[in-house]
Order: sequence, then structure tokens, then C-alpha cells
Amino acid sequence: MRIDIVTIFPEYVEPLRHALLGKALEQGILSVGVHDLRDWAQDVHKSVDDTPCGGGPGMVMKPTVWGPALDDIALGAVAGKELDSAAPHRDTRTYIGEVDDAADLPLLLVPTPAGTPFTQADAQAWAKEPHIVFACGRYEGIDQRVIEDAAKRYRVREVSIGDYVLIGGEVAVLVIAEAVVRLIPGVLGNKRSHQEDSFSDGLLEGPCYTKPRVWRDLEVPEVLFSGDHKRIDRWRRDQALLRTKQVRPELLERVVLDADDTMTLYGRPVSTDMNILVTKSEWQTIAPKLPKKLSKNGYRVSAIHAEEINLSCEPDNMLVSEYEQAEGRPPVSEILHRVIIHGVTALPLVDATKAVTQALPKGTYWYGTSLEGTLDPEVTAFCAWQGRCGIVPPAS
Repeated sequence: MRIDIVTIFPEYVEPLRHALLGKALEQGILSVGVHDLRDWAQDVHKSVDDTPCGGGPGMVMKPTVWGPALDDIALGAVAGKELDSAAPHRDTRTYIGEVDDAADLPLLLVPTPAGTPFTQADAQAWAKEPHIVFACGRYEGIDQRVIEDAAKRYRVREVSIGDYVLIGGEVAVLVIAEAVVRLIPGVLGNKRSHQEDSFSDGLLEGPCYTKPRVWRDLEVPEVLFSGDHKRIDRWRRDQALLRTKQVRPELLERVVLDADDTMTLYGRPVSTDMNILVTKSEWQTIAPKLPKKLSKNGYRVSAIHAEEINLSCEPDNMLVSEYEQAEGRPPVSEILHRVIIHGVTALPLVDATKAVTQALPKGTYWYGTSLEGTLDPEVTAFCAWQGRCGIVPPAS
């Protein structure tokens, strides 16, 4: 990639010679030419600005200086001061870059608070550009005609790095250049370094940790030592989702969420309290399958508590009455079970109940409801409970 920077303070962009960008210069992945805008000034004072038309505070940078400067750079007529690496870098690796068709016109980036917000998507796109030119404005900005005229020789983008005002465009150039150049193949040693960055998938990056495992009584999350890469990836995704929700919730509007993502962001503790009329053997078949079935429906089960109800304590139970009306006989082998499901879901309460009923065999007699939080069984009469059926652990 070739970068040309036009500025009245060439020394301001010296940081580009350091660290990874300096290494890219040394390896020939990147070349940078810095141009002093005053070289195109036509008067003895080398002035580059004048008073604004219509009056007002400040000064505006002149088109008669900027125009010729951008013309010459577009034609390749001037090299400017070539930046070199600030210090040698030891690197024996070989890089194979990706080949992209070069655009016919170079890309001209004009940092300005009035520009389109710079994003990671821009950085990813511009990392494939063969030639980028930066125009660093100062004072009140650059005469707008410069931008309009430059469109004949460049693809022009006015870009902002945030909702604030700087003294000039040089700091913004450093920000944009580093964000772009680090994505060029070969600049970073490990592709995952930028593939897992904040914003690369539309989310902020989650927390990261290194050794020691315990520092000042603060421990690294246990999952990171599990060796289970699937669990670790899920944990990192969850942390990125939660941080984004807390810090930049508006970003989530553009992120495609799967069921696990939705659970992480919006899941809350829910309990479903149901009466189910089934035989003992039917319940023993139903119970182990419930966690997996409910998980598919967006209801992550932590525990299932089930007990049998002594019908002599509830002779007018509505579920039993419904069964007798429908079947023409009282239940014989069927037993009334009170089932309380504890779990986490992002579903509305009505849909949580519906998810449970959909997980039951077709034709099962039931009634019940779902509530926010964790519900403990409330036993009001000893004879109402004949025996505990057990606790079913969540699906792995």
C-alpha cells in the first residue's frame, strides 16, 4: 500500500515510523510519503489560508494551494519525504498477501468533524486499497471547492473519527492509518489478532487475561483454563455481547443474533409451575427429554422438580375433572404430577409456558403458568405429596 499525507506539520506524522507500522515500512508492505502543503504556496510568506467568505471567525485553507498539491500527488509527480522505519525489526516470517483489483482512482480521505463516522468496516475495506491520500485540514477547514474538484482525480471520502473537534487532521490521520494498515496481510503475525477485534463482528471485544492465574486475589475466569475451545469461544462471545449491551447498545441493532446470543443478552430466570396428568412410566420417559427439547425452544433448564399429588387431598382438581369429561372415566393409572421447571429464557412468559407444553407428548392433560424468578414448591398439606420424582439436571 502507498500512503501520501499532505499537511503543514510533516513532523506530526512521525509516529507512523514506529512499532508495527514501522515494521511494515521496513518490509516493503507499506510506503509513506509526507508532503508539506507550503511547498505549493505561491507567496513569499508561504501562506496556505485566508479569511472566510461572508465573514466569521478563523481562517479557511486556500484552494489555490490545495488544488495543485492534490493534482501533483494524483499524477505521481512528487514523492514527498519518504518515511522509513524508526528502528530495525527482526522478523523472519514470510507473508503472502491477498490480491485485489486496484481501483482506477486513488482514495482521498479528508478528516473532518462534518464527515461520515469512520468504522471498522471502513478500515477493512480501505486495507485493500493500493493508494490512499490524506488531506490534513487546519483552522476552519479546507475550501469546499477543493473537495469537489478533487473528485475528478480521486474517490473522495470526508470522514470523522468522533463527535468532537481537533486542532487539525493529523491526529485523525494517525488513527485511521493505524486502523487500516494493521489489517493489511502480513502486518500482524496472527490473523486472529484482527479477526477477533472489537467491531470486526459488530461487537465490542470482551475482556482478556494473561498469567498469573491469580493476581491480588482476582482470578482469571475458570473457563479459560478448561481446554474446551467451544466453551471458551462461547464465553468470549457472551462477554462481547454483554459489554456491547452495557457500553454501546446501539451496535446490537446491526448484529445478527442466534438463539444463544439472544439468551445471553435477554435471558432471565423463569419458573414454570404446571400440573400434568400422566402415568408414572410416561413421566419417567418425559422428564429426561425435557431439558433438550426446551433448549431447542429457547428455554434453558437448570432443574426440574416433580412430585405426585394425592388426589384424595384434591378431589375437585380441575385437570382431573377435564380428563373425566373428555375420557368418560376417572384417571386410573394416570397420576397428577406437580412439575416446577427452573431455567433461563428470553421468551415472554406466555411463550415460556407454550414451550413447555410443546415439549410434552401430544394429548397430555396439563394446566399451569410461568413466573419471573425462581419458584420454590409450596406444600400446604402433607398428604398432598406422595413422593418426589427427582431433580433432572440441565442438558449439557
